[in-house]
Amino acid sequence: MNRRHFITTAAALPWAIAGCVHRSQLTRDWTRLAPLPDSLGVAGPFAGVSGDSLLVAGGANFPNGLPWEGGKKVWHDTVYRLDAPTGAWTIAGKLQRPLAYGVSVSTPDGLVCIGGSDATQHYPGTFRLFLKGDALRVEPLSSLPKPIANATGALVGSHILLFGGSTKPGEKTALNQLWALDLNRLSAGWKELPALPAAPRFLATAASHANDFYVFGGVSVSEASPVAARVYLRDAWRYRWNSGWQRLADLPRPMAASPSPAPVTGNEIVLLPGDDGSLAGFQPTAKHPGFSRRTLAYDIPLNRWREGGKVPLAHVTAPCVRWQRRLVIPSGEIRPGVRSPDIWSLPIS
Repeated sequence: MNRRHFITTAAALPWAIAGCVHRSQLTRDWTRLAPLPDSLGVAGPFAGVSGDSLLVAGGANFPNGLPWEGGKKVWHDTVYRLDAPTGAWTIAGKLQRPLAYGVSVSTPDGLVCIGGSDATQHYPGTFRLFLKGDALRVEPLSSLPKPIANATGALVGSHILLFGGSTKPGEKTALNQLWALDLNRLSAGWKELPALPAAPRFLATAASHANDFYVFGGVSVSEASPVAARVYLRDAWRYRWNSGWQRLADLPRPMAASPSPAPVTGNEIVLLPGDDGSLAGFQPTAKHPGFSRRTLAYDIPLNRWREGGKVPLAHVTAPCVRWQRRLVIPSGEIRPGVRSPDIWSLPIS
């Protein structure tokens, strides 16, 4: 493929999750695109852009009964393609294995997919999905130093930054490591950067703005608990190349598994609905009302938060993609064990 050199401000890239959205638009102007052909929808798919097309790959769901009915989670390998917001989905091809819960990053040369898991293990692999004509291509890239799933990441200038996650199924431990892959020097592989000076975590939300990398919330594992109880987090952090990590104002409430990377609108980073932990362990599970639809907005210059209002969707463990002047949230989990095939879209300028 024709390699391109990157500029250094992620917010200026059409592949970065940035754009102009008025506050009222954020709560008012969401619409649905054609639903994913999998009628159940999937959680944890890879999603991003190749050329003018939106790709959604892999993911996991419960096709043979919900968890409380004895159903087992199934991982998938199908790659779907959507060429226009008014179009219909087609099958572009297959992944090399069923895979979900990795990190997705759109680049000028296609969708970079990092890590992920299947029913038995987590994986260190990194690969790029791109379309060449009507054919789907899979290009292997440098593997991570360890298997990682449920991490978070974003494009920062010419680098993909990857943070946190876990190394084994069950998520009984978590990571606080930060890794970088320079897309202009792919042969150099992943480089370890300073670790976050805070609780290791998975299911955090990332963002990129003005060559800085942000990490919000997530879930840590309580070392004091014999059953590895989950702790929902409120802390927020910024990583700068020259100065390292800086703690920011805490979120007003915990947030985990929010669509990531979070969109940037002007000088605000918007956290779309995630899991705040308030309904963790809700019984009976079949009656779970779904995740809160409330958003949070972080004012970057003022280092403060505000409640951002409600949106019509609450899809967790789903990527956030900028595609054809839209933000897109493809599929995802709407309550424990239940996915949605809905593809939500918000116009941006």
